[in-house]
Amino acid sequence: RDLGGAFGAVLILIYILITGWFGSFRTPLVMMIAIPLALVGVLPGHWMFGAFFTATSMIGFIALAGIMVRNSVLLIDFVDLSLEHGKTLGDAVLEAGAVRFRPILLTAGTVVVGAIVILFDPIFQGLAIALMMGAIASTVLTLIVVPVVHFMVEKRHHEHPCPEEWEAMAPEVCETDLEEEAAPTALDETAVDQAEELTPAAPDDQPEDPAESTDEEPTQ
Repeated sequence: RDLGGAFGAVLILIYILITGWFGSFRTPLVMMIAIPLALVGVLPGHWMFGAFFTATSMIGFIALAGIMVRNSVLLIDFVDLSLEHGKTLGDAVLEAGAVRFRPILLTAGTVVVGAIVILFDPIFQGLAIALMMGAIASTVLTLIVVPVVHFMVEKRHHEHPCPEEWEAMAPEVCETDLEEEAAPTALDETAVDQAEELTPAAPDDQPEDPAESTDEEPTQ
């Protein structure tokens, strides 16, 4: 129970830190998707090694949360930098996965190598399994899931989120709320036409001022 409370406190602190840095309430949620993805490796890893999920396993999972969020920060921070240089959201997401692949892979590799030392320790085996298997699974899934989710969440705030190649192949993926608001519908055009017909046209000839239309006095 104490470790569960500590894990909840860690999640809150991570959310506050990322919100303060990126100035967004949506971005931290996208980044923290990597945390539950670690369970894809942690739980099957204990089953593979025939080990129980112990307190040290929970400690390893808590430590893994910060490592996995760091990978998400690397990806989304690169996306923001690419957007500042005028690239579309789709190009920025693809380039972020390609450029940040090596640093993220090296981070996971160092975690795995460091955890191998305590893998066969009877007390810290759960910690090693959580770090090793969680890092491997979460790293692979983070490189796929986080960029995709970030693109789906942020594309509605971009008028042209996709490159031209994407719009030609999958136009439904590139649809945004901004385009729907900007595009006039047939109903709107009909309403405008009806309003123009009902509006009375202003007369061309204005009535003359009575003071100016007085008859001239006859000459004597």
